[in-house]
Amino acid sequence: MLTSPTITLKPTGAEMPQIGFGTWKHYGAKATEAVYTGLKVGYRLIDCACDYGNEKECGEGLKRAIEDGVVAREDVWVVSKLWNTFHRKEHVREAVMRSLSDWGVSYFDIYYVHFPISLAYVPPDTRYPPGWFFDGKSQVKHDPVPLRETWEALEELVDEGYIRHLGVSNMCSALLMDLLSYARHRPSVLQIEIHPYNAQPRAVQYAHEQGIAVTAYSSFGPLGFRELNTPKSLRTQPLFTHPVVTAIALAHQSTPAQVVLRWATQRRLAIIPKSDTEQQMKENMQSTDIKLTEQEMSVISGLNVGLRFNDPADDFEGCHIFS
Repeated sequence: MLTSPTITLKPTGAEMPQIGFGTWKHYGAKATEAVYTGLKVGYRLIDCACDYGNEKECGEGLKRAIEDGVVAREDVWVVSKLWNTFHRKEHVREAVMRSLSDWGVSYFDIYYVHFPISLAYVPPDTRYPPGWFFDGKSQVKHDPVPLRETWEALEELVDEGYIRHLGVSNMCSALLMDLLSYARHRPSVLQIEIHPYNAQPRAVQYAHEQGIAVTAYSSFGPLGFRELNTPKSLRTQPLFTHPVVTAIALAHQSTPAQVVLRWATQRRLAIIPKSDTEQQMKENMQSTDIKLTEQEMSVISGLNVGLRFNDPADDFEGCHIFS
């Protein structure tokens, strides 16, 4: 069984697996099987979210792994995220408890604010997950809830033991700076889109200076978004065929995916790649077996053009969080 290096989180000193398992776009029985297989391979962090619409299925994979003696609950970092429609204080607890119930666990190891965007509440019996549109079709309805209100409601759930570590996702440094000015429970992790086309060196530097670990999502750049036929991804060269990446992969007798992942972990980033096969799962875990030179790291970083594939402003009215 493979094992992942770890990153020490503040303030608890807990060791978070540096290589986690991503579940975005795993659905139904496929999600259950993927989580179960990932745990057998050696993954010990499962990254999920209310908005992914698969928490119950992922929880079934975890339950099966526990029942089969593959893991114990305390061995696995279970991660979820607060969706935009649950930012009001009175809805935060409801969202956390629903996700805990779907997962079949009593606490989350990390719980993120998914986006610094507050949308109008949609009752779960109306639609769950709520998604971006208030009417389920095209209407984006904002609800001006201060982040502080949301954060303080989450802090209460930390106090009660339902959340071990808080995190923020898709948050710029200026907003993070403000959050740190009042947070009683500081965020332990910042999860943002990072890949060679969007290296985000300043965001990483600021978070690390504040003692906040950084998790990179969408490590493969346009790949995951090509499945959704997004214009940006379709007109961007895939990282796996980029000459810079393929040449380095050839030099190390590794795969392009391993090179891209190693570029991230050598920057002290955690990663959560999605894998569709057991072979991919193993290869991603084995990416830390290679060691990129300073020159190779620099050449890959040179691909950075600040290109985001996950920018809500591209698709949803008024969601200009990166402007």
